[in-house]
Amino acid sequence: MDLSNTRRRRCDRSSLVKTVINHRNIVKLRGCCLETEVPLLAYEFISNGTLADHLHTEERGSLPWKDRLRITSETGKALAYLHSAISVPVIHRDIKPSHIILDDGLTAKVSDFGASRYIIPLDQTGTTTAVQGTIGYLDPMYYYNGRLTESNDVYSFGVLVELLTRRKPSMYRSSEGDGLVMQFVALHAEGELEKILDPQVIEEGGSEVKEVATLAVECLKLRAEERPTMRQVEMALEALETPKKRVRDDLIDETDEKEYAATGFPSTSQQAKTNEASRCDIQEEEFLLSAAYPR
Repeated sequence: MDLSNTRRRRCDRSSLVKTVINHRNIVKLRGCCLETEVPLLAYEFISNGTLADHLHTEERGSLPWKDRLRITSETGKALAYLHSAISVPVIHRDIKPSHIILDDGLTAKVSDFGASRYIIPLDQTGTTTAVQGTIGYLDPMYYYNGRLTESNDVYSFGVLVELLTRRKPSMYRSSEGDGLVMQFVALHAEGELEKILDPQVIEEGGSEVKEVATLAVECLKLRAEERPTMRQVEMALEALETPKKRVRDDLIDETDEKEYAATGFPSTSQQAKTNEASRCDIQEEEFLLSAAYPR
């Protein structure tokens, strides 16, 4: 087999995928050079390393729970976008922490589309392909029958139980010889997840950990048709984050009311909201005027 042609095809595929994708949680492709012996891809520069780097640090403390939850949610949004928000769905095929890059604000960016594949209408029930991906994160049914569907990415997303455990699927073995996924699912069923969870997650996550763990177990079901879609996963994670946002907003509103009662003047945040509303009104007026009176 011509290795250079294989790499060229991977480059072409990655380039094609990236040219139609525009999402804040997907790394941007800047260009592709096919003039060299080995094709080169140029991505946006993100200097803060991968999720794997931050998760498996040698330092005592790893990523705080709030960041782990947000990164999980952002990764879910990116995959839901690939599966259902663009005209031709894309299956990533190799989701894992080393393919999730973090920027300086720890915002997740899904990367490495070399194994990805478009799903045209004829493929919607699944198509048979040469198996690609990483052992430990690979959907076992896809590994067995080579049948590619969006549910393969759902399974790989579920293996982000690595965020809950700080254990690598490729290296973990229980005393019974079970891998990370099998052990996690078994302990979840027995109500003994604390035996495998990262102590930092137990300390910081509270009841949210159980909800995320349950969602992960749903994604890891052996039968693909029993797994949720990435859109359903995205909505579940959004629902988990929404109460916290509502509490923050309520606290801000309560502070604003107290400040107004004490001083008789609107607070800084209230003024900002008023200014923003005014700007929106002005922009709308300008748009209507420009439509009525073209320059």
